[in-house]
Amino acid sequence: MNKNAFRQLSYGVYVVSTWDKGRATGCTANSVMQITSDPATIAVSINHDNYTNQCIRDTGRFAVSILGEHSNPGIIGAFGFKSGRDNNKFDEVKSEVRSYLPIVSDACAYLVCELIDKMETSTHTVFLGKVLDADVLKKDDPMTYAYYHNVIKGKSPKNAPTYIAEEQPVQQSTPAAKYACSVCGYVYEGEVPFEELPDDYVCPICGQPKSVFVKK
Repeated sequence: MNKNAFRQLSYGVYVVSTWDKGRATGCTANSVMQITSDPATIAVSINHDNYTNQCIRDTGRFAVSILGEHSNPGIIGAFGFKSGRDNNKFDEVKSEVRSYLPIVSDACAYLVCELIDKMETSTHTVFLGKVLDADVLKKDDPMTYAYYHNVIKGKSPKNAPTYIAEEQPVQQSTPAAKYACSVCGYVYEGEVPFEELPDDYVCPICGQPKSVFVKK
């Protein structure tokens, strides 16, 4: 079975957020869909291993920040490649509270939901939420998962529904050495040779330092 076929489905890139005993937390997600319009209801799929999964269960509420093509890619790294158990993810991005829930400021829109039902699968929980509040934050095209992979050159976190374990950085027919982030898999393809980048260079996806990059 060619799992790349699943990537032909339409996905977005989102940050699903909630509270953890008064502390804002969240994770990236690509499986969010509208179920009904009246009442407005959405479904979001969160891996059992994501700390956000349990926090949504505990609070009974969650928000969805819809990322745009011009949203900082570092947001995806902060929320997609680190665990909320050990990291205060919202310390790394500009945020605000809307209808009593934390959202990412650098998103094109947001939804605030009350948990009304859930469905369990072997790896994920599908949370069903009644939309209590929603608004557009800025004019931007929503980021699609294809845009994230093909333009930003981002990789899928292991907990993502679309993660493909065997995916490897694309090999180029050029003698120039390629360097990939050992944390998120991002491949540096800039015009400046990687060795000549400043020491304070960080991965644009997960924010890790130059030292974690490995030669491919």
